[in-house]
Amino acid sequence: MLTLSVESEMTKPLDTKDCDWPACAKMIIKHIEDSLQSSSASHIEQSLKLLTSLFGSCRAPWTEVLWLGVAKQVESFLTEETVQAQHMVANLLLNMAWSPVFCDSEGSFWALVTSALEHLTPLQAGPLAVGILRVYKCPQDVRIQALTVLLQPMDCILRAASQPLEYAGLLDESVSDPITVESLLTSKSSCASLLCQTLAHLEELLSLVRLPVDLPYTPLLRSLMTILQFCNGFLRPASPLGSTISRILINCFRVQRSALDVIAAIPEKRDCNALIGSLFDVLLAYMESPNTSPTVLKKTFHASLEWLVCLQELSYSNSQWEQTKILEDVFLVLQKHLCSPCWEVRDSSLEFVTEMIKYLQDHDEFRQSLLSSEVPRLTESLLEDPESYVRASAVIAVGHLAFITYFAPESPVTGNQFNKENTVAKLQEILSTDPEGFPRRAVIKIFTKWLKQDCLGQLEETEQFVSRAIQTVEHDLDWEVRLYGLKLVEVFCTHTICRLGVPRRPYAPVLSAALSSIPQNEPLQIFCRAKLFSFLFRSLCDCDKPVGHRACHILLVLRSNFCSGSTLKDSQGTGDSQWSGDSPAGHSIAWLQRTLRQGSLSQNFPTDGGNGVDFQDPWSMILALGTIDFEELRDELNKSSDHVEKSPQSLLQDILATVGTIEENEADCY
Repeated sequence: MLTLSVESEMTKPLDTKDCDWPACAKMIIKHIEDSLQSSSASHIEQSLKLLTSLFGSCRAPWTEVLWLGVAKQVESFLTEETVQAQHMVANLLLNMAWSPVFCDSEGSFWALVTSALEHLTPLQAGPLAVGILRVYKCPQDVRIQALTVLLQPMDCILRAASQPLEYAGLLDESVSDPITVESLLTSKSSCASLLCQTLAHLEELLSLVRLPVDLPYTPLLRSLMTILQFCNGFLRPASPLGSTISRILINCFRVQRSALDVIAAIPEKRDCNALIGSLFDVLLAYMESPNTSPTVLKKTFHASLEWLVCLQELSYSNSQWEQTKILEDVFLVLQKHLCSPCWEVRDSSLEFVTEMIKYLQDHDEFRQSLLSSEVPRLTESLLEDPESYVRASAVIAVGHLAFITYFAPESPVTGNQFNKENTVAKLQEILSTDPEGFPRRAVIKIFTKWLKQDCLGQLEETEQFVSRAIQTVEHDLDWEVRLYGLKLVEVFCTHTICRLGVPRRPYAPVLSAALSSIPQNEPLQIFCRAKLFSFLFRSLCDCDKPVGHRACHILLVLRSNFCSGSTLKDSQGTGDSQWSGDSPAGHSIAWLQRTLRQGSLSQNFPTDGGNGVDFQDPWSMILALGTIDFEELRDELNKSSDHVEKSPQSLLQDILATVGTIEENEADCY
């Protein structure tokens, strides 16, 4: 109402000296001013909420005139202990900072922000500080002050670790009284909350593409390592402050997770070469400790991966020896975790192995360390793990491990003990027999990845591999497995057509050109031999729409390659009567098109040629591609189920289905 009143009734722009507000606006503003001066906390809060909302949504110049009338009263809330509205003032200032009306001003607003950063408690000032740092037009002195607010708890941790201070701290001077931060860190009720909030803000800051300020990375990393050491009890601080903080933080999972997140975010910004050895000592201690929870262990793996990648890119003295030593220590710990009785630990360890292979497989030191350890053997053994999540992760890990053990041009280990055929056979057995969907999905994903990387040998070998996989997948009860099977088919089709090409006759009638070129059309013959078309047409009738969509898309792509989108009418116009509906092939394709239009369930869809359709006959398949209206089928698949469920026919079916029900089943499922 305030915005509507001002913007619709004002005849001239407001002046800071002559506030000629419209009548309705005057009443509202008077109410806001009175509420802010009220002794009622709820009235003050409601007025601050209103101003926060107004300055966040309205960027008109008149908002500055309104602010000048209430600024002094709002500023007084920062120092009045009787009014508990400081956190709301922080939200108000943050919304105002994003408005060009205030962020472009040079005077009072930024002075008030500075005052807020000084007077708010560290828990209240943190959100304001990180928000201010994201404002592009924030003055540099305010920016530095906001960063100081965020770093003050980290500086306190660093100073508490040793007495006297062994290393340089994070800050030369503080914004607020250091005693305030120390009192929060030595209180059980506030220590973890303050650290978690500070760490979350630092992680948010590190995630920015362009940092608005220069962070002191080396002391920050040292402070993070100190926090982790406090949490696992590996650090014996000499100062009384450090001893108190250490007792509070011991086994504090929340702080551990937050600190590890920040450590994982640092390598992308700066390297800290001198601390890498010490950092991995801390990370390895967390990996080895039996007190590390599975969630914290997962975070430790992630942070370790980020720094391992960073380590590979460093070039300084003794780096190769240090890399090898760190990798050997990591794999030694992983061997134990892959045998852990806790399935979450086994699962996280397998995921860590997979991620390391993804990012480090091109580095000789990594490959040598991996293949010299027991990790590959233990990874393969977990293909038979009793937990389905672990089996799925083992499948993915083994699939990536193959890029080093089987598919690499030269194996870094002589006398390779790994057998490709055995591994492929194990994965195919999982695809056909595993009772859970997760491992089966993982297998078909890995097969697709292998095919994308062109790792399966000659085309004939690839054809047999794909054919065997899709014949297993097409009977799978999990729709996601069938969908991933179609993605495998799609990659195989693209791979084959790119390798062999498709013969074309651009000036001949398109369908007759396609038909006459079948004897030379090797990709089409390969697809028929591999039984791709029976899988694709069966999938078109799948009861799960994503499967039908994908199959339809693949068939449209194949038609564009082999038939140039021709139809049966095109061929009839050129006199190709042998392909008309009177021929046996024409009858079978007509039956196929009617069946597809009916949307039969895939379980009832015949793929053995019992109705005259030979899905392995190139002549029949080129005719099917050229005559069946796949666009119409795609439109049907795009329809929602509402057109059936809300129809009179659907209602009648529901009525008939409930006739004669016994008493205990009388409730309508709708």
